[in-house]
Amino acid sequence: MDTILPARLLESARKVIEANRAVGRRVAVAESCTGGLVSAALTELPGSSDVFEVGFVTYSNEAKTEILKVSTDVLETFGSVSIAVAWSMAQGALARSNADVAVAITGIAGPDGGTEKKPVGTVVFAQAERGADPKHIVADTRLFENDGRGGVRLQAALCALELLMPGAPESP
Repeated sequence: MDTILPARLLESARKVIEANRAVGRRVAVAESCTGGLVSAALTELPGSSDVFEVGFVTYSNEAKTEILKVSTDVLETFGSVSIAVAWSMAQGALARSNADVAVAITGIAGPDGGTEKKPVGTVVFAQAERGADPKHIVADTRLFENDGRGGVRLQAALCALELLMPGAPESP
């Protein structure tokens, strides 16, 4: 296959497409720090349109509020790299699509932007399913090894793909 994407990312995306196709589920992705990497991996595969509904790349806070309707109060209170924002992004992606499940990713890929509380490599994930109890939040914060911006983004994309698998665990 002619691609610039890493083989393990494509293999993970292939599993997501096949597993979701088997159960008739459509997926959406709301990406920030991964900048569309998850969507790119999913759409790299022939037949992905059977499963992939939409990808939102909302890198700026303004895009998060305008496109995914993340509350400015939530952004100001918790910061863009937080469970509250990731959960709002996932809910927004679900509300603005016909997908059955949405995963959101927001984080600090580096090399700058980290703080003592949120160092480079901090990535937050959330998964929202259509029809699920909105009070049941499926989200987690991970600290990935800082092996460069590309490495953090790749690790985050792989984790997000895991959350798109049917029967995905409660947290990545």
